[in-house]
Amino acid sequence: MEEVRLSELEPGDFGEVSKVLGSGFTRRRILDMGLVKGTGVKIVRKAPLGDPVEIEIRDYNLTLRKLEAENIWVVKGESK
Repeated sequence: MEEVRLSELEPGDFGEVSKVLGSGFTRRRILDMGLVKGTGVKIVRKAPLGDPVEIEIRDYNLTLRKLEAENIWVVKGESK
């Protein structure tokens, strides 16, 4: 399986969170929103310039800035 940044996935792609980089408030906020290791995510849509990106996680949609999505690494794969 291929490990990529969440920001590199395209609409319709699936992945599983493998790690969250960064430090401080931003990292804590991302983890608190449920983006922890092993969580499945689906890219719903991206803005024309890639910022922001909307993802589906645990039966809800979440919008992240491109900078935040670049700190989240996922294993690209199939939906579970």
